[in-house]
Order: sequence, then structure tokens, then C-alpha cells
Amino acid sequence: MRVMVFLHGTTLMHPSGVNEPREVRVRQSRDRDPSVTDFANYVPIGDAAEKLEAWAAKGAEIVYLSSHRNSLDLVADRAVISQWAFPPGEVLWREAEESYADVVARAAPDILVEDDCESIGGRREAASTDLPPELAKRVRSLVVKEFGGIDHLPDDPAHLLTLVDG
Repeated sequence: MRVMVFLHGTTLMHPSGVNEPREVRVRQSRDRDPSVTDFANYVPIGDAAEKLEAWAAKGAEIVYLSSHRNSLDLVADRAVISQWAFPPGEVLWREAEESYADVVARAAPDILVEDDCESIGGRREAASTDLPPELAKRVRSLVVKEFGGIDHLPDDPAHLLTLVDG
């Protein structure tokens, strides 16, 4: 099973959001708090690394989806997921004129876990909203609250297939 997980806002967050409620994190992102662009110092949301490790231990191949297009920011993403002991996995991004849906199509995951993009305009910004119908039928999409984390999702990735949006 291939699980694609969005990084920013879903599993990682800006450092000033630590110990703040989700609503404050959203506001910080919306207001462009300086730490929002400090990608090299991003931190896991809750126990995201442990949740992803549980999925990997059950056989899931983890693939990460970055919001970045800049190669230096992608280096930071890779360093952060390594630093926080996220399971190994490819970090994908939008190339040239690609949309997030294009990247999802290229990656061909069984499951896509992403957030609702509350700070940048809401659900219409999520990758799953732009999936072509044939891909949307094949990819199980779970949308969680931005900066709310994935801790509440099941430890067994097979159970993700039975959930209504996380």
C-alpha cells in the first residue's frame, strides 16, 4: 500500500506553533508569522513521525508531498523529516506547471492524507479537489484539519481505506 502524506500543515508545522492551539497555528500561518517560512526548523505536528512509522511497520510505503518548488526548501524538507525520524520516503513536489493533482497522479498512491488548507483559502486548495474523476475513484483521500495532525488516524494503514475524511 502506497500512502502519500502532505508535509506542511498536515504532518509538519512552523516552530512558533508549538504549544499553541490549532486555531492559533492557522492564524499564524494566515498572518505569515516569520516562522512560517522557516522551513528548516519545522517540527512534527503531534506524534506524526510515530504514526507514519506505525504505517510503515505495517507495510505502507510512505511518500511525502511538499508544497515547495524551490530546491533549497526541498533540501530543508528532507532534513526535517530525517531529523525527526520520519520513516524514509520519497519527497515529491510540483514541477514547472504541475498542480498538486498532477503530482498525486504521478505518484499513484492508494491513499492521500492532506489537510483542509484552512489558512490559505480552504478545501478548494486541497490536492484532492482537483483529482480527475478516474483518479479520485482510485485514490482514497483523507482530509484532516490543518495543523490538527494525524494522531487520531488508525495505526493500521489498511483501516484508512474505510474512513470518511479524517
